[in-house]
Amino acid sequence: MSAQTRDFQDAMAAQRLAADPGQSVWVSANAGTGKTRVLVDRISRLLLAGTKPAKILCLTFTKAAAAEMANRLSDRLGSWAAMNDADLAGTLRDLLGKEVAADQLPSARRLFAEVLDAPGGLKIRTIHAFCESLLGQFPLEAKVAPHFAVIDERTEAELLAEARDAIFRHAVMGRNPALSGTLNRLAAIVDETGFDTVLRELVGNRRQLRDIIVRYGSIEGVIAAARDALDLAQNETEQSIPSVAADDASFDGPGLERLCEALGHGTKTDIARAETIRVWLREPASRADGLVGDYANVFLTATGAPRAESRLMTKGAREADADAIEIILAEQARIVALAEKLKAAAIIESTAALLSLAEALLDNYQRMKENRGLLDYDDLILEARDLLLGEGAAAWVHFKLDGGIDHILVDEAQDTSPEQWDVIGALAAEFFAGESARASHRTVFAVGDEKQSIYSFQGADPAAFERMRIHFSQKALHAGRDWKSVEMPLSFRSVWSVLNTVDRVFAPAEAADGLTFGERALRHLSHRTGQAGLIELWPTVKPEEQPDLDPWDAPLDRVPASSPQVRLANRIADQIKAWLDSREILQSAARPIEPGDIMILVRRRERFAEEMIRCLKQRGIPVAGSDRMALTDQLAVMDLMALARFVLLPEDDLSLAEVLKSPFFNLDDDDLLALARGRKGTLWDELKRRASEHVSWTEAAQNLTHFLNKADFAPPFEFFSDVLGPGGGRRKLVGRLGFEAHDPIDEFLALALNFEREHVASLQGFLQWLGAAQTQVKRDLEHGRAEVRVMTVHGAKGLQANIVFLPDTCTTPDGRLDDRLLWTDNAVLWPGFKDNEESVCGDLREGARVRRMQEYRRLLYVAITRARDRLYVCGWENKRGRSDGCWYGLMEAAMGEADEIDLGFGEPARRISDGQSAEPDSTKDDTQARPEAEELPNWATQNAPDEPTPSRPLAPSRPTDDDPPVRSPLGTDDGQRFKRGRLIHALLQTLPDLAPEARERAAKGYLARAVHGLEAQAQEEIAAETLAILDHPEFAHFFGTHSRAEVPIVGEVGTEVISAQVDRLAITADTITIVDFKTNRPPPKDETGVAAIYLRQMAAYREALRRIYPHHSVRCVLLWTDGPHAMTLSDAKLNDHAP
Repeated sequence: MSAQTRDFQDAMAAQRLAADPGQSVWVSANAGTGKTRVLVDRISRLLLAGTKPAKILCLTFTKAAAAEMANRLSDRLGSWAAMNDADLAGTLRDLLGKEVAADQLPSARRLFAEVLDAPGGLKIRTIHAFCESLLGQFPLEAKVAPHFAVIDERTEAELLAEARDAIFRHAVMGRNPALSGTLNRLAAIVDETGFDTVLRELVGNRRQLRDIIVRYGSIEGVIAAARDALDLAQNETEQSIPSVAADDASFDGPGLERLCEALGHGTKTDIARAETIRVWLREPASRADGLVGDYANVFLTATGAPRAESRLMTKGAREADADAIEIILAEQARIVALAEKLKAAAIIESTAALLSLAEALLDNYQRMKENRGLLDYDDLILEARDLLLGEGAAAWVHFKLDGGIDHILVDEAQDTSPEQWDVIGALAAEFFAGESARASHRTVFAVGDEKQSIYSFQGADPAAFERMRIHFSQKALHAGRDWKSVEMPLSFRSVWSVLNTVDRVFAPAEAADGLTFGERALRHLSHRTGQAGLIELWPTVKPEEQPDLDPWDAPLDRVPASSPQVRLANRIADQIKAWLDSREILQSAARPIEPGDIMILVRRRERFAEEMIRCLKQRGIPVAGSDRMALTDQLAVMDLMALARFVLLPEDDLSLAEVLKSPFFNLDDDDLLALARGRKGTLWDELKRRASEHVSWTEAAQNLTHFLNKADFAPPFEFFSDVLGPGGGRRKLVGRLGFEAHDPIDEFLALALNFEREHVASLQGFLQWLGAAQTQVKRDLEHGRAEVRVMTVHGAKGLQANIVFLPDTCTTPDGRLDDRLLWTDNAVLWPGFKDNEESVCGDLREGARVRRMQEYRRLLYVAITRARDRLYVCGWENKRGRSDGCWYGLMEAAMGEADEIDLGFGEPARRISDGQSAEPDSTKDDTQARPEAEELPNWATQNAPDEPTPSRPLAPSRPTDDDPPVRSPLGTDDGQRFKRGRLIHALLQTLPDLAPEARERAAKGYLARAVHGLEAQAQEEIAAETLAILDHPEFAHFFGTHSRAEVPIVGEVGTEVISAQVDRLAITADTITIVDFKTNRPPPKDETGVAAIYLRQMAAYREALRRIYPHHSVRCVLLWTDGPHAMTLSDAKLNDHAP
């Protein structure tokens, strides 16, 4: 048996073990090892084992992952339903690892229908979606609004800004003196920009802040914990600390006098220091100030660092008194400790001020949400956690849920935050409680990879992955339940050369720090052995020397040197262009390389990504654009906003110029110069006056006039829909900007609708609202796109490509991204100033830097493992060169023994490659070309034709213009005759279905209902009139077994569509009888007295039924209830009124 075959069999065995529904399993899986397949296999086996779909809960990290899993499962179950016995038996044997009995096949086929019929479907959801449904199920227990709405990030930002502005107004107006004082303290510490930054950071960490406040009960308790963290007593403040330190009992006065004597024998500097010390000793009242002033400067440098021992006193002073050095060192140590104390006290002051403001802000924000019945995404997790773990209703909630979930599956477990683990742990608490509420077996399954935990900014903690594995394993073992920890090292994605490079990159301990926890070594195996692979390390692009330029040179005369980013983007684009032009073969697929094979990954959405997309477009290479965009930075949206600004203020010449040059009108600079130069009024006035000079000007003036008129009354969505639809704006924008313009346009229209739901629907308000906050649009760049994808590594998580470029490799996360807030396990600290940071803060910041670098290396792991066949590592340097510990350095160290090759870059590149030694992959990859675009048919760009007459179905019983007017509202019967008619119709519809002896009682009971408001006499009259009809032998066949009540009739008669409802229809072998009840008093004696509306009605019924029953004769009868009397209408009479 070959090593590849053995690895494959071991991997399949590990997958079957992980999918075994009979035991709880924790899976640690490398990238590309088939985690999603294992999840689908496990759910399939749970269903095959008889588990009801409603008993399974699968939690995923993203909506896309949930949709993919649900689709895969649906496709699998659907295929089972249509398979023949032999194929289904083979499929189940592969899944279960054993033969299946023939009687199990029908149940497997039924699973597709069972899942479809399950209430709410199979529960494959994100953790947020599950928490939302949980709170919706128990709103009273969770103390949330029963019909709460979940707000998006933009609305959340709006509410926070509104809450912030409200507390600022209260502070400025003096309504809250304490808050006013807090703001004054903060203003002395930080400027407006820095304040917004730290406030956003604190709000972003409000989950953590809320937990700390709840733990200590108040902000005061949090501050007390912060004092403990800084080893600062509760009575130590910035004022008290110097006062205590200046007291005679706090220092060695005689020793300092002795020190001054020694310093007097030294240099001028020594003598000056001696004088400073003597002055400090002589003036007790100013000693406290001196401790942070001149006196402290004797012992500390200008930066606050301790002076070196050699610089505290010179040789002459030392020789004058050998013990003087010990005295000055002891005092220096006291001053250093004092400085640390003062820094700690300053930190406490700034932290207390910030937390007081944050508490007021978050309280205000919370009240606003409660008043409006809103929850944000953090609330979903926190409220669900409190619901399941809190006191009171938690036991009731668990009791109700205990009958609902038997199996919990967690996908991407490494990205689950501690709060989310609290929810999952609470749900599974009863699973291992010995005797559970039921005898059925209950399991927990989690799959993840701590090496791919890259979402710390969302609260993910990779260490929690290992902690929860230990937690659940201990729970299971103590309960005597089966538990397995499974590793999946075999990748079905990447070739051996890529995975071997991964192992080499992270082999050094410093490179592997933060990737795994425990003693597990990094180990990757490839199922794609024998497939061609390649890794290239290109030399970095370095800055060019800038030429000396005369500052007085005109800007147009300058020829700036290309930046390293631009030169690297051009280098990559040239390489891709060369592949496509030469039709270079992707050996593992035995076909030419296509644009969809290529993915370019960056760490941040900054200038390089934009330059890369521009360079690809310049060469005509299909490119998908950025995976995430700021909506108001998109050209299509900017053009729409410019148009809106113009229609709101026609005097805005700049906006009009932007609109005229936009794809809407396509005027050029010459047109604008011709219009604008020498004009006496506004640009709009000039365009209207001279519109007839050019066809394009005429069209622009006409369309703009239409938009101006539309803007006066149309809400934003309607206005922009008119611009983009009938106005042809979308077609014009996409024609110039490309297919990717559709995404921002669609999102823009969606925002217009959202704005109208929450605000007054004004165009001015919409523009202001749109510009007040940045809206990010996430674009789907997943499988199947025939375009180069330029993405962040975070956006590429879960995706793959045959060829991957890593260009952003020479920098590391820098200090600019450091958090302003420092979190301990029990408190939060805000130094305010960098100089305020003492040793505890330094340790915390260093810990944060270490964690940031650990995630930086995990990000590299994710980036490398996106590649299936080829990986190209490159980068650009700035003037300071590469950062220590950067990706490029890690890759360079791992490729030290690689072959050097000349690629024409001026410096050699390095390459590791493996040739194709096996048959090309038979697996269908995800780079299929999009079908060739076809030209739109003419009808797609034309208005729909007018609807044929009539525009709505003809209702024969509806009066026409020729009918007599309705009765006067001043009449005396007060609508009673219509009530009487409706009641008789209702009785004639329902009573025939009852036995004759039961009809009278049922009729009287129905008429006696208070809702009808009938006197006893009226009840008797209506009942008698109705029963007389039913008991009349002449009418028996109207209500016989072959008759139906209230029969709808729809059909075409000539050019008209008829839609009507017949009171009674009786059908025999050769005759159709239409019966229509009429309650008029008195009824006509013959058909000559029948109203024309009734005749048209019955004639329409007759014509429709003749078309439905062409071999039957159709008889029309008016049954007058007053009598009763049946009147058969003659064909001759009806022909005169036929439609």
